Amino acid sequence: MKRFVQGEDRTQITLLPECLDDYVGEDNPVRVVEVFVDELDLGGLGFEGVDPAATGRPAYHPSVVLKIYIYGYLNRIQSSRRLEREAQRNVELMWLTQRLAPDFKTIADFRRDNGRAIRNACRQFVVLCRKLDLFSQSIVAIDGSKFKAVNNRDRNFTEAKIKRRMEQIEQSIERYLAAMDTADRTQCEVAEPKAVRLKDKIEKLKEQMRGLKEMEQRLRDAPDGQVSLTDPDARSMATSGRGTGVVGYNVQTAVDDKHHLIVAHEVTKIGNDRTQLASMAQQAREATGIENLTVVADRGYFKGHEILKCERAGITTYVPKPLTSNSKADGRFGKQCVIKAQCTNLSYRRVRRWEHEDVIDAMQRRLDREPERMRQRRQTVEHPFGTIKHWMGSTHFLTKTIRRVSTEMSLHVLAYNLKRVMSVLGIAETMKAMRLTGA
Repeated sequence: MKRFVQGEDRTQITLLPECLDDYVGEDNPVRVVEVFVDELDLGGLGFEGVDPAATGRPAYHPSVVLKIYIYGYLNRIQSSRRLEREAQRNVELMWLTQRLAPDFKTIADFRRDNGRAIRNACRQFVVLCRKLDLFSQSIVAIDGSKFKAVNNRDRNFTEAKIKRRMEQIEQSIERYLAAMDTADRTQCEVAEPKAVRLKDKIEKLKEQMRGLKEMEQRLRDAPDGQVSLTDPDARSMATSGRGTGVVGYNVQTAVDDKHHLIVAHEVTKIGNDRTQLASMAQQAREATGIENLTVVADRGYFKGHEILKCERAGITTYVPKPLTSNSKADGRFGKQCVIKAQCTNLSYRRVRRWEHEDVIDAMQRRLDREPERMRQRRQTVEHPFGTIKHWMGSTHFLTKTIRRVSTEMSLHVLAYNLKRVMSVLGIAETMKAMRLTGA
């Protein structure tokens, strides 16, 4: 092994062991996690176990497990079992926790029991960004994206799915019955075993049919006509691809256009964005403190009443109007055309106008003057979604029910914002700012 860099002898004993702190450089992001959590008022945010119990076995301080989670989500390690292993072998995590290594159940229970507090910690970081003047003070882009739940598509039922599956089972039963008739008429050695196998298949299909009929009754009792067996809150939602869909959640975000920081987010079970504009705009204004806020969203958010709410709240909106008229499909001009003869096939034209249509007209004039707003929206809000989904991997959410999924999403948003701020300010400046502002 000559002429190669040589390693140390594993059995060599050193007089002065190396300090663990020597393994973590001054510009290591793990030091930012340490400062951020230490500056938080964990009791005020609602974390359990801040004050130790007088009796019983001593517990881990919540700051220890919170540091583990933030480090894990920064490094694409979301599973409690994987975090347990990392705490035992990862030098950075050993430094962060001072060699404490909670088991996976302790780690998982912390996320389950402190969901509200974790979401508050995520909001607290947005407050820190506001204090550091990291927001543009003008424009926020809003968008939604579908995230997969742990619920498989085969474990989600709708009326259309049940009907389609029943038709498939009926066709299969008819095919097997026809095959059994053929086998009965055939006098050969394999005819009888084949008939037995076909009979077993028919019985299994009939059992499936009974199960589907029971599920059909459950669907009638469901308020939104859906039942998910693994995650009861997950819903089947259409995606942009034709004929595609996902069983999961619709995550709404409001992103500032200056540094692409997520200022507000919300996990919903609603498959479309039409009723989310005013709510997300108001959350964005409360988070940023911008009174004269401008909000940009795609045409999926267009709804007159939502735009009117924003207008009355003093929020300026830019939302393209979708063309929903059937006139073009019928070979006629749409509503925007002034040529009457080609607008309708009747001897007269009925014109419908909303009483607050002037609000929509004013917004359209703004869009006509500033068409670059839509490009700005795309460049601002789609980057965080792509980054977070890349970190999550193909499985997306690991937890069940909307309450726990919201906690998981808050950890992803916190990790994303932390990484963005470290990229903008640098490690040393980020830690200095956290100490000065008290996180």
